[in-house]
Amino acid sequence: MNQITEQERAAIEILRSTKNDVVEAALIAKEALAAGRGRLKRAKRCIAAGAEALRQQERTVSFQKAVEAALEARRDRRARTLWDFRYFTRRFMKRCRGLSTRRVRAISSQECAVYIEQAFDTPRQRRKARLILSGVFGTALKRGWCSENPVARVEVPRVTEQRIEVLQRDEIERLLTTARHYGGGCCLAAVGMMLYAGIRPHEVARLSWQEVDVDGGTISILPRHSKTGGSRVVSIHPPLRRILQASKAQRSGHICPPRWLYHWRELRRAAGFHHWVPDVLRHTFASYHLRYFRSYSELQYETGHRDSALLRTRYVSMRRVGDAAGFWA
Repeated sequence: MNQITEQERAAIEILRSTKNDVVEAALIAKEALAAGRGRLKRAKRCIAAGAEALRQQERTVSFQKAVEAALEARRDRRARTLWDFRYFTRRFMKRCRGLSTRRVRAISSQECAVYIEQAFDTPRQRRKARLILSGVFGTALKRGWCSENPVARVEVPRVTEQRIEVLQRDEIERLLTTARHYGGGCCLAAVGMMLYAGIRPHEVARLSWQEVDVDGGTISILPRHSKTGGSRVVSIHPPLRRILQASKAQRSGHICPPRWLYHWRELRRAAGFHHWVPDVLRHTFASYHLRYFRSYSELQYETGHRDSALLRTRYVSMRRVGDAAGFWA
């Protein structure tokens, strides 16, 4: 039997000092040498590279910290965008148990799909939730907290667009009458703009009276106000002109009163609309506009759409449109 040399005995003592199994430690050293093609310097570089890769893999944060970082990265976005981001991420953490403390690097695509299903109920909500969740992981990826964006491999929820039925004349009159009396008419101008100019609720919330030229017959929707980031100019037709002229005492500052969304919801309830379809006033405007003016190109210009495809397939519904001439009189 060969005698163990002093050098071999020293190596064994070194392996023992690691307080690991000596055989396993020797096997690891052998694997390192094999990776270094039998060369010690190369083996050391392999170990150093592996250690760095491991540090990168272990460098991560909790989902809640990733959300905070993503919000900070978006601090210059519109208030509505930030509100949506906060709402969706809070709902994720509220409905998905343990998600807030999960390490983002450990979250898989399958888990992301489950989180989206758990936290949100409708395809439209899930579609937006997927987008916002992807934004959280996108920020984490840039910071080196994860090696990929797992949401990229989550299927986009399919949303089936349905035609929205417009308000009938008696419903329109009920809404306008309530708006004239609610809060001293503080919401009347905003309601008129949504109904007779097709301006979206969140767009009208950003508008000020400076963008309204009653005498010139136009309202300017600036890029910072519009949903799509593009500007457009909409026309003030006779019924809207009368509404705006009746609001002379309020023609300063913003079009909408403080806490606009709260007042808009309460006004609808006061008018008897307990089930309200989002954007129904914009769809009502589009349908009555097309029935009376008979021009897709003009309607496209007024609504700010890139083309008339969406107007033709979803926006315009003629089934309930009655006296269009009376609507615009």
